[in-house]
Amino acid sequence: MFGYYIDLALRSLKRTPVLTGLMVLAIGLGIGASMTMLTVLHVMTQDPLPGRSAHLYYPHINPLPLTYKQPESGETPDDNFTWPDAMALLHAHRAVRQAAMAGGHLMVSPQRTDLQPFYVSGHYTTADFFAMFGVPFEQDSGWTAADDQAGARVAVLSEALARKLFGSENPIGQTVQFADPKNVLHGFRVVGVTRDWAPKPQFYADKTSSIFNEPDQFFLPLSVAAGLDLQVDGNQFGWGDASDPNSPQAKLPWKQQPTNSWLQFWVQLDTPAQARAYRQFLVDYSADQKELGRFQRPPTDAKLYTLMDWLARENLVPDDVRLQMWLALGFLFVCMLNIVALLLAKFLRRSGEISVRRAMGARKRDIFVQLGIESALIGVAGGLLGLAIAQLGLWTVRQRPDAYAHLAAMNPSMLAATVALAIVASVLAGLLPAWRACRIPPALQLKTQ
Repeated sequence: MFGYYIDLALRSLKRTPVLTGLMVLAIGLGIGASMTMLTVLHVMTQDPLPGRSAHLYYPHINPLPLTYKQPESGETPDDNFTWPDAMALLHAHRAVRQAAMAGGHLMVSPQRTDLQPFYVSGHYTTADFFAMFGVPFEQDSGWTAADDQAGARVAVLSEALARKLFGSENPIGQTVQFADPKNVLHGFRVVGVTRDWAPKPQFYADKTSSIFNEPDQFFLPLSVAAGLDLQVDGNQFGWGDASDPNSPQAKLPWKQQPTNSWLQFWVQLDTPAQARAYRQFLVDYSADQKELGRFQRPPTDAKLYTLMDWLARENLVPDDVRLQMWLALGFLFVCMLNIVALLLAKFLRRSGEISVRRAMGARKRDIFVQLGIESALIGVAGGLLGLAIAQLGLWTVRQRPDAYAHLAAMNPSMLAATVALAIVASVLAGLLPAWRACRIPPALQLKTQ
């Protein structure tokens, strides 16, 4: 019976090619526009580490004075950590794993004579970073906590950077030269090479720097990077008065001053009990700092965010992307209204055919299913057209200069969702016309024939 309904639907669609084309075009345009923006929104808000993100948390404490005024840019200095706070949490070892980090953009000076110096982006971090985030390694592994304490000049490179610098040679044990802001070169011994690893979005990065940019090409120990004063990407806020050269703050390097925030900090907590205990630890730490006179805000301001909650808090999706998404969904709604009208006109014009089928014993349910299958076929054709339009739309997004633009691509699940949405939308659009058509009294219609 299903094959018979398919045959009837195809014959009906062939009899009205112009009307069929209009409906397929309408649903294709609506689906294409909406799926373009839904795909962009999906890649910007997806879980960057499925299976691991539920155990990753971002602590949040607020060292800002009560008199501090938020920048007009809307940036939040308290999202990042000061050096003393990050080191205190790091050395407390209250989590299963913990790591402090900051982004960097450095010039590499290759030893190969056929390569000119070039810039790469990466991160300065601590030893637990690799195990906590599950970074896959092609060769060896990251450095150890002992290397952090000793200030060892070691480096982990991406496979792409290692291949570019050393070709087919084994990079482990080789030296790579990075330049500081004064163009002084510093040698780092390669201890590991990572496989392709590119969480999208790059949740652990400062949101103003490289959260939607290309994957990290290097990882260096944070303590060494701070000691060498290597360039840091992202928000770097200060709220203290270091104008007095005799003040304790002015005597410290900028990165180590307790009123300058520039670090990110992540912890791994495997159970709800561990999360509750760590949240209480943050409150207690804030209370201790308030007693010492460093913090002025209530200790209860301390919070602990899951990875996905932190991404939601950071509001990574620009307002223009959300606006375009709602406009695209509105356009899809208008297209669906047009399809409802076209299907209603098409089905009611076939009242004679429907009445004959009813008179020959077809039930209302049979008529309803037949017309529903016809709507679904329109949805399949519209979905395929919408898929092509969405791919074109995503290509245009990738040509934009926005940092997230290169992520605009469909994965298999979004491809399937595009066609499924088109079918569901067309079937829903056909419900009212099919219901109206199957309720036509056959006797009344046959008398007029």
